[in-house]
Amino acid sequence: MAKALLAVFSASGRTLKKGRMLAEATGADLYQIKPAVPYTTEDLDWKNMKSRSSIEMQNREIRPEIINDDIDLSKYDTILLAFPIWWYVAPTIVNTFLESYDLTGKKIVLYATSGGSGFGNTMAELEPSAPGADMVVGGMMNRCYEKEMEDFADKLSKLL
Repeated sequence: MAKALLAVFSASGRTLKKGRMLAEATGADLYQIKPAVPYTTEDLDWKNMKSRSSIEMQNREIRPEIINDDIDLSKYDTILLAFPIWWYVAPTIVNTFLESYDLTGKKIVLYATSGGSGFGNTMAELEPSAPGADMVVGGMMNRCYEKEMEDFADKLSKLL
């Protein structure tokens, strides 16, 4: 497999934990997508329509600012992108990440965690943020442990 980067957004730490396992199983370098303003527990209260996450998901044009670590994506052919599912799609901060780089010619493989939903419209919502990239769904990481992450690594090698 060509050198891969696992870029992960995790507001609560759950997706980051799964992302670390996936990075280890695939041999990918790990990069954490960090919001300039970290999310609080109150921000993530999806039952509160005035919480930060609810407002961001109601207006898909919002692009939360991220910390720019000047990562050099030119050395990666493949970006594994892991994130939680919010309201049946990726959080808009994932769009911010994609729109911050020229990903033309890159393979982007999507992985997600969710409390109960699948990918929904995730790919359709993310593709416009990465024009020129080849985006595919890798899978859900909800109940994945070491063996399942090895299976993801095997599946990934077939996608590339």
